[in-house]
Order: sequence, then structure tokens, then C-alpha cells
Amino acid sequence: MNNKEIALKIATVLSAKKARDLIVIDVIDRSSFADYLVLATGGSERQVGTLASEVMDQLAKDGVIAKNIEGRQSSGWILMDYGDIIVNIFSEEQRSRYNIEKIWGDCCFLDIEE
Repeated sequence: MNNKEIALKIATVLSAKKARDLIVIDVIDRSSFADYLVLATGGSERQVGTLASEVMDQLAKDGVIAKNIEGRQSSGWILMDYGDIIVNIFSEEQRSRYNIEKIWGDCCFLDIEE
């Protein structure tokens, strides 16, 4: 799988687990640290943890393992580093606080249905 396919698979996994405000941003031309950012919101701290666990489990089945994972469900933000793909799973409060999609607003937002 290429990076775009992995990012879209992550979005599919998150969508199946009822993540909200799901966005995949193509930052290839604007970033030296990643090709894609995946942003999602969980409705509770428990869901934030469940979403992260499901992403790890489903990608591991394809041999894609996170290089690093930062944060805890109780912090309201879990960042998962898959190399060229960065996954951010937020609580509603943290998502609105950091507003990452605004920072990357001049980038291409992928159609998750691709």
C-alpha cells in the first residue's frame, strides 16, 4: 500500500468506529515531516482510546506498525506517527483548541470516499 492508500484506510477504520469530523489532509507539498494528516474526533475519552486501538489493530494486520504513539485517551489527544502519515485523534475540546485543519487550510483535503 502507498501512503495515500494507508491514509484512506485509516479514515475508513475511523469512520467505521463512528469517529466524527474526519478529515484527511494532503500536506506533501507543504511539509517535510509527513505526506498526510488524518484528523478525527471521538465523542468521549473512552472513544478516543478505542479509535486509536482500532487503527493500530487494523493496520497491524497489513504489517503497518506505528513508529510512535503520544498521548492518552484521558488527555483528549492521541497522536499516532506512521512515518509519512500522522493520525490525530481528539476529544471535542482538544480539537477545537488546536484547530489543526485551519493551520493546513491551504492544503488539499482528500475525499474520504476515494
